[in-house]
This record gives sequence, structure tokens and C-alpha cells, in this order.
Amino acid sequence: MARAAAKKAIEAATDAGPGAARRRAILKAAVAVFAKKGYHGCRIADVAREAGVAYGLVYHYFENKDELLEQVFAEGWRRFSERLRALLDDERPLAEKVAEIVAFAFDAYDHDPRGMRVLLLEVARSPAFREGGRRTPIEEAIQLTAKLLARAGRRGELAPGTDPLLAACVLFGSIEILLTSLVLGYLDAGRPEDVERAKRTAVQTFLGGVAARGPGGTRGS
Repeated sequence: MARAAAKKAIEAATDAGPGAARRRAILKAAVAVFAKKGYHGCRIADVAREAGVAYGLVYHYFENKDELLEQVFAEGWRRFSERLRALLDDERPLAEKVAEIVAFAFDAYDHDPRGMRVLLLEVARSPAFREGGRRTPIEEAIQLTAKLLARAGRRGELAPGTDPLLAACVLFGSIEILLTSLVLGYLDAGRPEDVERAKRTAVQTFLGGVAARGPGGTRGS
């Protein structure tokens, strides 16, 4: 039993092994069902039907719908954290890095709007997410961004007194509310100019608050 559980955990972490494709298919189906029915309306039977697998097979990979939602959340933030780690050692100016972080988030929405809807509207409202240990993926992303900002501060790119951790929270908060506006239809995701304006606003507003003033009293761009 312990060996089987360990093998399952390794496959989940590495996307390796014969069950990896089935696991990904089930997660993709879960995103579709969560987006359509919400957390409370979702049933494991719905996920199995959407994935085209037997009901019991879902339980082979996931204990319950809480774990399904948790894994949807973790998968989404894992890719974000990977990008942030790459940016840590990037020597480009802070403004370019912030623009890339914002662009990556909006590209994630463009690639998978249903998945983003689940992350924004379902995960934070679920009992599974409210357990502290399950918030780790987003906390990791915020910590990585804080580290990136701290390095920018040491290069003189942040305004004096800026707290890197609080600034990271502000950046993610602005990205979240703008993406939520797309998900809820306040902004038109079908109009590229609206999306570009939202991205530009997120970058300029953030840098206007935290970037060090350059020559002539202007903020970094």
C-alpha cells in the first residue's frame, strides 16, 4: 500500500508513468465541470463522465473533489512559479520583468479561460483552500516575486522604504482583480485592445507606486 501510494505521488509530481495521461485527462475534465457547475455543484460522477473514464478510476488518482480542486490550483500556480524562478536570475530592468509577469498571467487566461475561472472564482471559496497548507502554491509565487523585488531594490530600482513582500501582494492583487473582470465580463476578453489596456494599466500602476524615481523625478518605465 505504501509503495503504491509513493508511486502515485511520484507520477503526480513528475507527470511520468502510464497513468499520467489519465490523470491529466481527469484534471482537465475537473476544470470543465468546476467552471460549469461550481465547487458545490460538482460531483465525481460528473468529472468521470466528462473525462470518459469509469467512476472508480477518478478515486484511484484523487481522494475526493477537494483534492481535485487542490490539484487544479497547484497545477496552475506551478507553471507561474517556474516562470518566476527563471526571472530571478534575469538581469533585465524591473519594468520589463513586471510586464512579463503580467503578460504571463493574461496569457494563462487566454490559453485556458475555464481554468482561470476556476482558480479565481472557485478555489478561494472552497473548504479545501481554506486549510492553510493548501495555500502553498500561491504563497510560493508571492515569496518568489518578493525575492525578485528585493533584488531590484538592492539595485536601486525600488522607491526607498518599499516592502518587497507587500509590493508582491499588491502586484498579484491587481492582476487578480483585472483577470476577474475578464472572467465576469466587465472587460471584453474578445477585444485585444481592452486586454492590452488592462495589462498596461497593471504594469504602470504598480511601477508608479514602487519604482524608484529616475533623473528629473520621473518613475522608472
